[in-house]
Amino acid sequence: MSQNTTATAQPRTVQTADRGKLDVRALVLLAILLAAGFILNFTVGKAVSSISGGMISPEFIISAFCLTILVVRPNIGQALVIGLISAAVIQITTTSPFVDFAAEGIAAMLMAGIVNAAGKNGQVKPAIAIVATFLTTFVSGVIFMVIKMAMLGVVGELAAAMLPVVAMTAVFNAILVGALYLPIQKALRLN
Repeated sequence: MSQNTTATAQPRTVQTADRGKLDVRALVLLAILLAAGFILNFTVGKAVSSISGGMISPEFIISAFCLTILVVRPNIGQALVIGLISAAVIQITTTSPFVDFAAEGIAAMLMAGIVNAAGKNGQVKPAIAIVATFLTTFVSGVIFMVIKMAMLGVVGELAAAMLPVVAMTAVFNAILVGALYLPIQKALRLN
């Protein structure tokens, strides 16, 4: 006599947090923030740049993709897509076509790397969001500046003029994202 010892196999399931996907919700968030950033670039950005004599040129689209990356926590490849979408929006107003694709693509991947490294155990702390946004904006600005210098064939003069603008813009974006990060988290109920 043989015994039937077949065990009923139970499917194994793994519970994970639904983070890091570039799904419809993430793309809608990106679209809303990019639209707001685009409008703010035309209004507030131009006003701040005029008032500061060009010393601060807020780039609200960088703030928008930084906020999106903080909330969505995409992987590096998905962050590259966010950066490239952001660069495509910037093309409407830029005086240097196509330069932003390199700058925003690399900067978005940097932001995702920092956010994913810092947020392994849950949420990203606001201080990390501020530092990550500063570094992301600064790196984006430096990449933009280096490519622009190579295109124009000038080095010292343009760097001396642009580096303070890049640094001040990075500070401005860091403060803006720091102020908006927690309210956006609460509005989206991401605890």
